[in-house]
Amino acid sequence: MPQLVQGKWVKDDVAASEMKDGAFHREPTRFRDWITVDGRPGPDGQPAVAAEAGRYRLFVSYLCPWASRTIAMRNLKGLGGIIGLTVANPVLGEDGWTYDTSADAGTRVGRIRYHHELYTASDPTYNGKVSVPVLWDMKEGRIVNNESADILRILNTAFDHLSGNRLDFYPATLRAAIDRWNEPVYARVNNGVYRAGFAKTQAAYDEAVAALFGMLDELERHLDVNRYLAGEYLSEADIRLFVTLVRFDVAYHGVFKCNIRRIEDYPSLSNYLRELYQWRGIRETVRIDDIKLGYYGIRHVNPTGIVPAGPRIDFDRPHDRSRLAGLGIVGA
Repeated sequence: MPQLVQGKWVKDDVAASEMKDGAFHREPTRFRDWITVDGRPGPDGQPAVAAEAGRYRLFVSYLCPWASRTIAMRNLKGLGGIIGLTVANPVLGEDGWTYDTSADAGTRVGRIRYHHELYTASDPTYNGKVSVPVLWDMKEGRIVNNESADILRILNTAFDHLSGNRLDFYPATLRAAIDRWNEPVYARVNNGVYRAGFAKTQAAYDEAVAALFGMLDELERHLDVNRYLAGEYLSEADIRLFVTLVRFDVAYHGVFKCNIRRIEDYPSLSNYLRELYQWRGIRETVRIDDIKLGYYGIRHVNPTGIVPAGPRIDFDRPHDRSRLAGLGIVGA
């Protein structure tokens, strides 16, 4: 994809730097510092900074599932008045993520037009892709973290003393179950749709699609008898799965050729998707027009750039999940 090489912007096809032997291999994220209540090290000893109201900002795109899951956590945890939000344009072009008007990135950096400016401000010789989300430190003018999985955990607990919101989407009693689901859902679903869509050989595509739909079939069976992935409580695992499911029929099924079945063809998955969409704080993360425009705007998988008129899916229609036991969220 368009990327930085020794701090210089290089224009290229989306995902070009992540291809090997015709298969897509996602590049790992590089900025992995933490935010804690008092600035003490993170859970695995990561360097950390202290949680403060107004100090941090999320740079995101409503197109991107990885970014959207951090927006959902920000909403669910009531952090709108504590952590700022800056939204990029939905189309990822040769300049990478961009902003319609220059965005305030804090006192040390000032205003930016291109997302990659955040990366070079943090590391002037940075090499690699430039992605959203970014959790940005306005005081120090640098990226704290650009790994969405980390950001979910940070937002889940670090600001509770400021917000008063004690909802817990990664409670100790469910962590083993959440972790068991997160790994295959990431590999075969969240990242699986990209492995199918960006594949440049038939073998790579066939393998990715088989793994994807095998996992969707497994999820359908599980959700037929369980209200949420980890059982009776909505958790981080559900947020991570939701962002792919809600994009599936309107984008991945078409532009990424993930078309063996639609989510609408799965009774339990489609009802589960509608229940999650209808949670306050989650529906606000979904902008279908941005999603379609962004994915169908990737020219090396859709050279014409034509955005289809459909499908039109009513995520507000009733769901049947009340037939299963469910207790909401830990801490509610």
